[in-house]
Amino acid sequence: MDVHNAILPGNFDEEIYMDLPLGYHIHIEQHEGEKLGNQKGAFTTILVYVNDIIIGGNSQREIDLLKAHLHRKFKIKELGPLKYFLGLEVARSSTGINVCQRKYTLEILRDSGLLGTKPASIPIELNHKLSHTTNEFLQDPTTYSRLIGRLIYLTITRPGITYAVNVLSQFMDRPSQAHLHSAYRILRYLKGSIGQAIFFSSKSSLHLKAYSDSNWAACPKTRRSVTSFCIFIGDSLVSWKSKKQVTISRCSAEVEYGALASTSCEIVLLLGLLKELSIDHAQPAILLCDNQAVIHITKNPIFHERTKVLSRSRI
Repeated sequence: MDVHNAILPGNFDEEIYMDLPLGYHIHIEQHEGEKLGNQKGAFTTILVYVNDIIIGGNSQREIDLLKAHLHRKFKIKELGPLKYFLGLEVARSSTGINVCQRKYTLEILRDSGLLGTKPASIPIELNHKLSHTTNEFLQDPTTYSRLIGRLIYLTITRPGITYAVNVLSQFMDRPSQAHLHSAYRILRYLKGSIGQAIFFSSKSSLHLKAYSDSNWAACPKTRRSVTSFCIFIGDSLVSWKSKKQVTISRCSAEVEYGALASTSCEIVLLLGLLKELSIDHAQPAILLCDNQAVIHITKNPIFHERTKVLSRSRI
């Protein structure tokens, strides 16, 4: 749905931010003798971005009643079933929902002049040594910053470029030709997989399963490590992350424990979201890690010099 005149004309001297107050709920009034919004077991979710609205739920009746309520309060244009929203292309079938950003990807390639480029097999070179350099700075860094910003938005449906984009976003203050060349490599990778998408299966079980990993001392300058994880609901990927840790770790086991902690926080957040959507998740979530040191310490929490920090954290 689209709200007319959501952005009123006018000149402002400062930026204005608005947010719903804590505990705010939409009260659907009775209309034409009906008692609305009380269907047992039904829930309705509204996603609002400025003047664009997505409505979802498990009861078509409740959705229709909510739309009628909004129509009485505001001038709203109904655009039908969700197909395109903020660059996201949504396709439905009996097997599930497919979400991609093909049009958005083509726009990035066109604006960068790389529509006819040769595709790359991987988004970033293996064992890269990218860092802040002292020469070959870009005269106009805005082009690089804008490109990285667009790639960050593209990670919504392209988790495969998340790590590469995370690395390149660290150099937006003083980008060089080497950084721009690496950004173009990501575009060449996208050229070979423009239609790749995220698929949410309708036949998958509603069971959270998470995979956690890390890269110890990945940053050559700060020696900070990288946390990475991906979380599935059944067979559908719903959350992923690749980000530098805020502290410097002295061993790989400590790094893995930090990554596991971050992944656990995301699992708790998703469990809370499922509960809010009235989705029962009775079984425990599964968290997997491949670090042998962490696995052995978990099974046998012995104390020695290399695990002193971890032991103190548990105390």
